[in-house]
Amino acid sequence: QVQLVESGGGLVQAGGSLRLSCVVSGRTISTYAMGWFRQAPGKEREFVAVFSSSADNIVYEDSVKGRFTMSRDNVKNTVYLQMNSLKPEDTAVYYCAARLSISRWSVFRAGYEYDYWGQGTQVTVSS
Repeated sequence: QVQLVESGGGLVQAGGSLRLSCVVSGRTISTYAMGWFRQAPGKEREFVAVFSSSADNIVYEDSVKGRFTMSRDNVKNTVYLQMNSLKPEDTAVYYCAARLSISRWSVFRAGYEYDYWGQGTQVTVSS
């Protein structure tokens, strides 16, 4: 059974930074394509950043490019989302997601393409 547990959310002022963590248990993350998604109140869930199982192919949503960085630590079986220059519009519940992927290069932007989800962590950016 694969489990994902996010942490690192909180309240921060605009321009500040947070680092989200997603600890994956049950299987090594090197066999998973991973993604960070977010959902703001009254809005649909959207992808923020995704990478392939090799982590060599990373795609960012346009509004976070240059501000957010997705990475992973294979030893800790953990995926990170470093968020800098935060804006009030980044306020949302952030989720990490995983799916097995034979391809080392394929990325998946749609939530329905993922099999495993964390419980979410709230990020609130004040103006």
